[in-house]
Amino acid sequence: MPNILPFFPLKLVAFPGEKLNLHIFEPRYKQLIGDCLLHGTTFGVCVYLEKLTMYGTEVGILDISKTYEDGRMDIKTLGIKPFRILSFNNPLADKLYAGGEVEFLADDPTGDAEQSLRDEFTELMGDMLRMLGLEVDISKEELSAYTFSHKIGLSLEEEFKLLLMNSEAARLRFLVQHLKKALPILIKMEDAKRKIQMNGHFKYLDPLNF
Repeated sequence: MPNILPFFPLKLVAFPGEKLNLHIFEPRYKQLIGDCLLHGTTFGVCVYLEKLTMYGTEVGILDISKTYEDGRMDIKTLGIKPFRILSFNNPLADKLYAGGEVEFLADDPTGDAEQSLRDEFTELMGDMLRMLGLEVDISKEELSAYTFSHKIGLSLEEEFKLLLMNSEAARLRFLVQHLKKALPILIKMEDAKRKIQMNGHFKYLDPLNF
């Protein structure tokens, strides 16, 4: 039986397990969300870069936070699993929105990720979150490659590349490389900010003895 999803193209990547808040205001997407609520179905957030990439993530509706008088909605969703688009129909028959058949991507949630790789990733991610001023006890998190990936400075193209990786080991290696490059840059920026903040302050310096 084919997997048919309604499509919601956006210039973002929705990761599996990620909670995503959306404001729904276009008539076609108000209809899409209404149909999903009526039938208890999911929809696909398709990644749009310079054009539609033909990949995306299935998401489910968790909650309708607010419904406005004109039919607009604030909704909470949860990413489920990534897919490849096999057919794109715009619009679907008798609908305002697009949709089509999808194939869900195979994934190995553990892969060959050795413990040393997981430990390195956890340490680097902890350092990054502290540098960003985020108060997170990473030891209490069910940490995966997706958990904080929207917070560590990946470009949209890099997030898309991460989504298409088919094992947790590959994702962790990719993020370790990114964090190793990004952390020294952040440290230099923080040092520069401290030096700038010191400028203009009275400095108490010991006189030099010649």
